[in-house]
Amino acid sequence: MALTFNRETYASLLAKYQPKVIKTDEENEQATTLAEELSHRVNRTLEESALLDLLIALIEKYEDEHYPMGESTAHSMFLHLIDAQSVKEAELVAILGSREVVSEVMSGKQEITQEMAKVLYHVR
Repeated sequence: MALTFNRETYASLLAKYQPKVIKTDEENEQATTLAEELSHRVNRTLEESALLDLLIALIEKYEDEHYPMGESTAHSMFLHLIDAQSVKEAELVAILGSREVVSEVMSGKQEITQEMAKVLYHVR
């Protein structure tokens, strides 16, 4: 049985929730809460899926404008991975060869080479 999109049902959802361009953090939180509720709904209808798509677009637009993500650098990714994997300085010394190299890489004075990245990728 093919599902068909019901414009009247969708119009009712739009009237009930009244989605609009998000301008405040509070509106963003409300839209996010509704989007999460819809995304977890087991038997979501086509109309609810369309509303969810609209909410996601509105949320992404707001968050892109108000919470821009900076470009990731090799150094910032390195620091994140080291932190996320709880890698100790002694482990880095064993991998990278010396405390001086570790210090320079950690401070960003020395770039992470492709060879270092390959070795670090296999730490754990």
